[in-house]
Amino acid sequence: MPPDHTPSTADWRRALARFVAVIPHTRALGLEVLEATPEGVTLRLPWHEDLTGDATRGLVHGGALTMLLDTACGAAVLPALPAPEVCPTLDLRVDHYRPGVAGQAIIAEARVVRVTASVVFTEGTLYQQAGPLARGIGNFVRLGPRNTPPGFAEALFADQESDRESDHG
Repeated sequence: MPPDHTPSTADWRRALARFVAVIPHTRALGLEVLEATPEGVTLRLPWHEDLTGDATRGLVHGGALTMLLDTACGAAVLPALPAPEVCPTLDLRVDHYRPGVAGQAIIAEARVVRVTASVVFTEGTLYQQAGPLARGIGNFVRLGPRNTPPGFAEALFADQESDRESDHG
């Protein structure tokens, strides 16, 4: 991505799809990026048998919900910053409203609430067909350019030029 190019919504969607594809468990579970803007992200976790926590009652494991909230809130951080940087999870609080039901996809929506010099504050919600499952509040520590590996932003947006050309032609 050229340095003077401001990423579009489509650029961010592709970049975050690349981001979740390099995380082994989100790749294995088929996590999809539906929307990605500086205002927030929407992810979809399709139903997968590995999400089962209670096979007798057909419920999703709470750890899968926590993982999804952490990933969604973390993904929301990247387009909200002036430039992509590594921001590991500092803490995550999850309020479970009801169990997730086996056999249904889970939608995650997350947004950045505030960005400071050292911390990014986020919130996210998980949904299934019957309504909200859980809410999460995640805080991510900013490591800054000095502690972000060289080429991090370039790796997120790699092949974006050829992707855009194939989208139009």
